[in-house]
Amino acid sequence: MRSLYPLCGRKLVRNSKMEAWRKRSIGSLSEDVLNKLSVMLDNSTCGWRQLADAVSELPRLRCSEGELTSCSLQVLSAAGSPGRTLLARLADRSCSLDNLLQCLKKMDHQEAMQFLMITVAEMIQITVQPQSQQATPGSRVILTCRASGPPGLGYQWFKGKEEILDPTGTTPELVLCPFDPSHQGHYICRINHGENFVFSQWAHVRLVGSVGSSPGCSSSLFSGSVSGLYINQHPQSQAAYEGDELLLQCNAVGNPPAQYEWYHNGIPMPQQKTRCLKIPYVTTAYKGEYRCKVFNLYHETWSNTAAITIGPSSVTDASWVEIDRGLESQEVCGSTSRRGIHLLQQMTNPPSSAKDFYATDKVALLIGNMNYRYHTQLCAPIADVHELTNLLRQMDFKVVSLLDLNWQEMHSAVTEFLLLLDKGVYGLLYFAGHGYENFGNSFMVPIDAPAFYKSEHCLCVQNILTRMQEKETGLNVFLLDMCRKRNLNDNVIVQPGLLKVTANIVFGYATCVDAEAYEVKREDVSNGIFINFLKKRVCEDEKVTVMLDRVAEDMGRCVITRGRQALELRSNLSQRRSLTDQIETSQCSESSSARNLQWAVAHVLPKTHYLQFDCGVRVQLGFAAEFSNIMVIYTRILEKPREIISCSAQLTDFPEDVDVDLKKTNQETLLEAGSLLLIKEELPSPDAPSLYTRIRSLQRLKVRHIES
Repeated sequence: MRSLYPLCGRKLVRNSKMEAWRKRSIGSLSEDVLNKLSVMLDNSTCGWRQLADAVSELPRLRCSEGELTSCSLQVLSAAGSPGRTLLARLADRSCSLDNLLQCLKKMDHQEAMQFLMITVAEMIQITVQPQSQQATPGSRVILTCRASGPPGLGYQWFKGKEEILDPTGTTPELVLCPFDPSHQGHYICRINHGENFVFSQWAHVRLVGSVGSSPGCSSSLFSGSVSGLYINQHPQSQAAYEGDELLLQCNAVGNPPAQYEWYHNGIPMPQQKTRCLKIPYVTTAYKGEYRCKVFNLYHETWSNTAAITIGPSSVTDASWVEIDRGLESQEVCGSTSRRGIHLLQQMTNPPSSAKDFYATDKVALLIGNMNYRYHTQLCAPIADVHELTNLLRQMDFKVVSLLDLNWQEMHSAVTEFLLLLDKGVYGLLYFAGHGYENFGNSFMVPIDAPAFYKSEHCLCVQNILTRMQEKETGLNVFLLDMCRKRNLNDNVIVQPGLLKVTANIVFGYATCVDAEAYEVKREDVSNGIFINFLKKRVCEDEKVTVMLDRVAEDMGRCVITRGRQALELRSNLSQRRSLTDQIETSQCSESSSARNLQWAVAHVLPKTHYLQFDCGVRVQLGFAAEFSNIMVIYTRILEKPREIISCSAQLTDFPEDVDVDLKKTNQETLLEAGSLLLIKEELPSPDAPSLYTRIRSLQRLKVRHIES
């Protein structure tokens, strides 16, 4: 038996209930409770400053000096409370009740701990919401509302504003039988314990066509049977933008009443168990297929599949994590109170003018370094590279997208990139990761850079530009999503080669000199601030510098980025060249064909294999690219004899030089295999059951193959 918490003479509460509530955010506390806690914290000996120190051990809850100063200034206002302001900031950071209790324990604030535990014990949470229903005359309708909380919860049903005096009106299940037109309307249930109470959601009950009554209310809505279930509203496919609200609805008529469970790409969504699935701020991680399982005591059915596509959009209020992509790195979480407001409004593109310029080809190298050996791990590059890759491909760029490269691999990638360039070709280099800027030169840091790296351990962007100019390229674009702070460990002044006056160079820096970059932290996939704004504009049919100027203006209008991060543009581009310019290969058809072949060879996937086993089982071995150096292998059972009940095809015995997470091999979903961005709809026959394995660092396999 679990131990019990004594609560000052009140009834004892089991640990299991406390554990469930501890996971909830401080924001779930009522305003009255937060105000009482604030009074206990507004003191100098064991108060809000000591709480701020205690929570600072968790980086995501740490407050900056400016935020603490803002808290202390609350004493200048008659109604101000430093403790209440601090609690609001912690709520914005999704601080859990467990975090708060642990910190109060470190402070030895017995009064606040005891008050919070008593409050938690008395909190009421609705576990089953009443659902809207349709009913026929004479049928039996049951509205159900259940809640967890302290013993002795009271229930009271209302129809509109009127209390229901029926005997079942004060029970968790309200029974309307036999159902007649007077029962139509909106119903709600109030659950209370003493002075505490909560209301359920509204449930609309309405009359549908008659099928005849059944004596004793023993039948359901379904003629000739005692039970039934059917869906009368299916979720619809939608296209949404990042940051939008996603709302899917599924409604069913049944007796007993229908219950709902939502699934995303075949995976249950534990928090989504009502007829409406609502996600306030979607990201690309939410794209895919959604279905709702509808069931009751006797029946089970599934809704139609709703396909959800998520496109690029403006930045919404989210959790903003400061990442110093230089030598020293720290995380400082912050947020705003204006949740749900789109900071960047959608704008219509101006009509394009006549095109005077063209490219002989368009090539892009995208590098995202995340998993550094001796420096802070980054979150955003995987999504940033993936999204920019898709956008550039829409503009006919040949894109090489690579993740987590060491020094040698970055040099090799740049060399291969330069081989794809030629006269008149548009070249674009994007880098997301740690970096620095010394004496006007920008340096990209590989994942194997030592703790105190110098220029010799990194790649100088200006040196790459010099080599690009030797190719007589038509446009050179550098998009650097990295820190530009000074590297105090490096006093060497690098002298790049002499730059030519070509008037076709564009540098887009994600941030200013001596400033940090930021990420938008999501549940599964993070995004860099720069890409969040760039992806909205990059496909506009405008001169590159005009497009980047608009990105800078968008960032400047954003309340959150103002004073934190500002795009810096450096350019000598004299012509109206755009990333959307058409490719004209007539003058360089031979070299263009060579480039196409070289790029295609670098991205060719192994052919699908079909394996026939003596036992009669036929297996498919397929391959899909997530990035240029990351591949997913999937296995499927295509045929099996009837006498074989079940079988699976799994990959085993990986060579040591294969970079694979063995714990995530042969998974039933791409997400479980570690692939956050690839969706099964991109694979052949996506509905076929498969096992997925993600292989990383393919460039190292190629090197070993060549050496052998």
